[in-house]
Amino acid sequence: MKTSEFLELLQKHPGRMLNFEYAPGKRLRPDYHITEVKNIHIDATDCGGRSDSWKETVIQLWENPVPEPADRSITAKKALAILGRVAQKQPLLMDSLVKFEYGNADFHAAQLHVAGERLEGENLVVLLSPVPTQCKASDICGVPVTAKRTAGETPEAVEAAGCTPGTGCC
Repeated sequence: MKTSEFLELLQKHPGRMLNFEYAPGKRLRPDYHITEVKNIHIDATDCGGRSDSWKETVIQLWENPVPEPADRSITAKKALAILGRVAQKQPLLMDSLVKFEYGNADFHAAQLHVAGERLEGENLVVLLSPVPTQCKASDICGVPVTAKRTAGETPEAVEAAGCTPGTGCC
């Protein structure tokens, strides 16, 4: 989901409570905070030597270890107001991918992408999901994207699959 699409979603549902589901059946408490919005420019080079660059917007979510009063909950309208304050200081990257950074005592800190959203009563629930890693040079190294290394697989088996030093493969 792009930053602009997230803002449009909030604008469509200003009176709804904004909830985030960071794992199946696991949600942030209603008293979470939006603590930071980051504009990130990434310059990357993959293992095949190809360079790429892109931008992301990362919105950091945080829960106080001590639960706060229920009136602390964030509506979509309140989230828009927070993002509006951010936009007064730095531009929001509307065409960039939006991710959410979150972690707690039971869930490692991670950047999560938006996998979907749903309406539940008075709630707008944003479904978050981990961003899987991928080989960005799979066309160069010859390893099929669907190939999975099994436990106990030998280096010879990996080599037989076409991934050897000097081939440009990871």
